[in-house]
Parts: sequence; structure tokens; C-alpha cells
Amino acid sequence: MPDPTHEHHAAHERQPSEDVDQVPLALSTGPSIAPSTAAPPAGRESSGQPRKSGPREAFDNPPGSTEAWKPTGVRRQEVLRALGIFQRATPEHLWRMLRPGDRHDRCTRDTLNALKETGMVRVERRVKSGHQLWVLTETGHREAKGLLPRNVRIPALCKQKYDTKGRPIPGQGYDEHAAAVTLTAAVLTGAGYGTPLSWQTEIAHKLPYGYTQYADLTMRAPDAGVPAMLLEVDRVNEPVDDLVDKLRRYTDWFELLAPKADPNKEMAACYEQLGGKVQEFRLWPRLYPASSREGYVPVAFVFTGKTAEQRESRMQRLEQAGRRYFAGEPYPGRGAGITAVDYNQAVPVLVTELERITADPAGAAGKVWRRLGREEWQTLTEALDNPDGDRLYLVQWREAKRRREEREAAEREAQRPVCTQCGAKFTDERWEYLLGRGRSWGDRTDELCGPCRGEHFARLEAERAARRQAEEDAARDAAQAEGRARKGRGLFRRRT
Repeated sequence: MPDPTHEHHAAHERQPSEDVDQVPLALSTGPSIAPSTAAPPAGRESSGQPRKSGPREAFDNPPGSTEAWKPTGVRRQEVLRALGIFQRATPEHLWRMLRPGDRHDRCTRDTLNALKETGMVRVERRVKSGHQLWVLTETGHREAKGLLPRNVRIPALCKQKYDTKGRPIPGQGYDEHAAAVTLTAAVLTGAGYGTPLSWQTEIAHKLPYGYTQYADLTMRAPDAGVPAMLLEVDRVNEPVDDLVDKLRRYTDWFELLAPKADPNKEMAACYEQLGGKVQEFRLWPRLYPASSREGYVPVAFVFTGKTAEQRESRMQRLEQAGRRYFAGEPYPGRGAGITAVDYNQAVPVLVTELERITADPAGAAGKVWRRLGREEWQTLTEALDNPDGDRLYLVQWREAKRRREEREAAEREAQRPVCTQCGAKFTDERWEYLLGRGRSWGDRTDELCGPCRGEHFARLEAERAARRQAEEDAARDAAQAEGRARKGRGLFRRRT
């Protein structure tokens, strides 16, 4: 695994090598290393607070508590695990990550000193902020490796270097970018987004054209509603075009086919714009946990340094230049009233600032995130959500269908025939009967409704019956008259 503190600036430009894993390893999502709160309580004091008099083993008590805090085995283990994952950290970083409910970093500093006495950790150097930078010793590195799950990779040991006179040389591999990366993980973990085990650094995403895109941080916090998120920390010292190139390469990687996937089926799904169906053929859903939100794995840019105006300008330029990667597409064949956006083939891109997070009382759990394409600052869950995506499309589609059916019903009703005799509209059954058999030219009964048609045929039948009865009566009268005539003629012949 590349050393993020020594090799970060070169990591994004070098070619892929055989010793870099392509697959981001699944991280543990089990119980937290240490309890965390959504937001640190008010009144926390900054790191580096002068020590109070008293024995090292006696910690400040929580407000209203009489419990004596000591660097217990649990606290030692959580610090070893965190240093095993992030390689280097200041007490402030560990405080924010492991004990966000504490008022200051006293507990963390005393635990580090206790570990130092047992040869597990050492101070590598003092950074510009005045904080001590702690690293693992060879013994501590071995201990941390045994405490971490096997699927969590541990960086290489930061070995102590000595000059020709045998004096320790302060480490020089730690830079401001590495500090910002660790602080980003710390403030997010302290806000309840996963545990220290939820993070990995410098995860490789190999591309077929010979480039490997490394993510500064990879977070998995399914319990907080974020199954996976890639984070890029920027100290406002890279060209915006480089940030856009990262979005392009992430998009290229998200579009890679999974092994043995049928490219023809994937192309057909893309042609039909079946976003959810397309993902079945891609590589990334097999490496990152599934999410209930449409779109690729979200990418968050964390800006820090320079001035607030420079950071804001950088976010705006990134939004303008990278729109094609996060904006989404109109739904296919959408009609009037469909404003929803199809995000299934888009990268959700978020931006924030470390200064904004640390200044907010709720920390990373507050409204400190902005989704590119939106104006308002939101919580992380709100920013990742797609209220104008599939859910809105379903609502609008149903509404559009209802309006279409009403319009078609009105048009059909306007074409409904009217009875020429009584003026009543035809019933559905009468109309469908005529449509089914076709119009008979010359049959005027097609212009009559069902009742009038029944009355018409009843009248015709009555007239026919009357005619038949009259004919029968006439025939009977004629037969009777003829019989009487014959009888009269027979009497006349006998008389003569």
C-alpha cells in the first residue's frame, strides 16, 4: 500500500503496479472502536491544553461524574488501531476520532504517553500547529496489526532514522495534505459516520488505459446511511482541471464492465436507458456495497487552506467544469410536467470545507455539505439523497398518466354518439357494440340508443303482429263469407 504521507503527490501520477490492489477491500462495519456522538458537546477545549497537576493516570472526569478516567486497555487498543490505519496522527486527530464527547484531548494524550512508556508509540516530530505527531514503533506496529481485522491493510512501519552521531532524526514525510486527510477522517468519524475501521487510504482504481486513480479516503458507514463514499482532500493547490480529470477517471472506472459480463446486454440496457439494469453488468457494484440511491458511488471534495473566498471560487469552477459528470440526464420519452432527473449514470459530487466542518456546532453531521448542482448547504444524508430523481419521476409519471387518461376520456366522451330520437348519449356497451360490428349504412337504428332501439323494434314487431292479425282476420272473414256463399248456392240447386 502506498504511504500517503510520503508518496501522495506522486501517487496520482504514477502508472499502476502489480503490488497495488484493484479491489477495494470490504471493511468491518461492526461495533465502533470507541463510542461516538453525532456532535461534540459545547465547551470542548483545543488540543495542546496545558496539563493539570496530578498523576498521569488520573483523567479529567466528565461533568457530574466521580469516575476516574485512566488509560485502560480498551483505550490503548483503540489508539493502536487508529495509528495502524492512518500511520500518523496528532492527539487532536485521535481525540476527534475516538473520543468526540470529551471536552479536550487530555484522555488521548495520556493514553499516548502510557503507550510510549511501554514502547508502543513514539513522537516522530512536532508539526507547525505545535502538536506532537505520533507514530507506532516496531512493537506497536506488530501489536496494531494483530488488533486489526485481516481485511484492513496496515501501512508500512515508519522507522526511526538516526544521524551519524546516533541521534534521532525527526520524520520529514508528513505534510499538510496528510494532516488534512487524517483530520477529515477524524471529524467524520467523530460525527457518527462509521468507526476508524470504516476507513481506508489510497485505494487504487485501475483503468484500462494504464492509469490508476487513487482515492485519498474511502469511507463505509452503512449504519449512518452512507454505504460507501470516496473523498478527495484538496488544499487549494491543484488546478481545477486536475479535479475535473479525477471526476472523469472515476466515471470511466464506474463504467467498467464486470468480469464475464455480456457487453451486448450492457449496451442494450444503456440504449434503453435502464439505469438500474445497467449496473448489473458493471464492476463497481461488486466491489462497493449497494445503496438505495440511484447513481454511482458518491465522490466528496474536502477543501481546506487559503481563504474562504478562494475555496468558494474553487467550488464554483469545479461545478461549472464538471457538470457533465454529475448533472444527470432527462428521462427518456418524458412528457409535459416531467422535470425529474435520471441520476443512475451520474456521479453524486459533494463539496465541503474542513474549516466549515470544525466551525459548525454539529461538525460533519451539520449542514456543511453542498451537492454540486444545488444551491443550499445540507446534511450529508440530505446532500446524497435524490428528491428530484426516481421518486419524483414516479410521482410525476403517475400524475402525467392521470392527466393523460383524463384528457383521453374527455376526448372520447366528446366523440360519444347521441341518440337521434331522444338526444341521450350512447352507453359504453351500446357504443362498443357498434364499434365492434362496424356501422351498417342504411341502418338508421345505429343512430338510436339502446332503449330507443328497443322501442323501435318493439313498435315494428307490434306493427307486424297487427298486420298479421289483420291478415288472419281478413282471411278468416273471407273464408267464412265463401262458406256462406257455397251453402246458399247448394240450397238453390236443390229447390230447382
